[in-house]
Amino acid sequence: MSAPLLSRRRLLGAGALGTAGLLSGCDKLGDNPGFRGLLEDVGQAHRATQRLLIGRTALAREFSEAEMSPIFRSNGSVDVADRAYQTHVAQGFANWRLQVGGLVQHPLALPLSALQAMPQRQQITRHDCVEGWSAIAKWQGPQLGAIIAQAGLLPQARYLVLHCADTLLDAPYYESIDLIDGFHPQTILAWRMNDAPLTVAHGAPIRLRVERQLGYKQAKYVMAIEARASLAGLYGGKGGLWEDKRGYQWYAGI
Repeated sequence: MSAPLLSRRRLLGAGALGTAGLLSGCDKLGDNPGFRGLLEDVGQAHRATQRLLIGRTALAREFSEAEMSPIFRSNGSVDVADRAYQTHVAQGFANWRLQVGGLVQHPLALPLSALQAMPQRQQITRHDCVEGWSAIAKWQGPQLGAIIAQAGLLPQARYLVLHCADTLLDAPYYESIDLIDGFHPQTILAWRMNDAPLTVAHGAPIRLRVERQLGYKQAKYVMAIEARASLAGLYGGKGGLWEDKRGYQWYAGI
């Protein structure tokens, strides 16, 4: 069973990176609105195909502790220069709060202790990075869907945007997912990795784990979650920093 699963993940992952690969070698084409539109159509087709093949509620493969990787690389930002974040680190995140707002009935400000007190999901999954490496690790945290349900979505909400403390490429880091992935049982806000609290390099105090998508969707240093009806008008309008800056597909399903 493992070989067909691996082949399918590679096939779908390649589709998710199609835009980035084309744009890296075709900068002039990337500036053409018609070409951009074609690539966006490809991305939408990839999302539809991926969900048709494995379904909306299918689980990503989970592994045993014996299969965990001895080293899990930290990539992207490995530290945060923001002064407020540095203060939270010095205080052990005692005064940190996860803000949940936007199109919700009850905005939330949840301390880390509240997230830790919620029912927890623990899962050992594989992280597939666009840089060409993979690693298996154990993650623990509350399901994102339970937090969003506590806030109560308004009917017009369609996306969940994760605002982060770090910056890359001279822009605030952010990512977004739709409600299908937001309420998927394996989508969690992890505060533990390999039976220990997250380190700063790995995204403390919490990071997103959306296990059916590639590594660049696993946002670190999450500070706020915003429910939105549309991604238009938010930063570059593509739904994430790498999508805005490097042309990565918004949907990175594997």
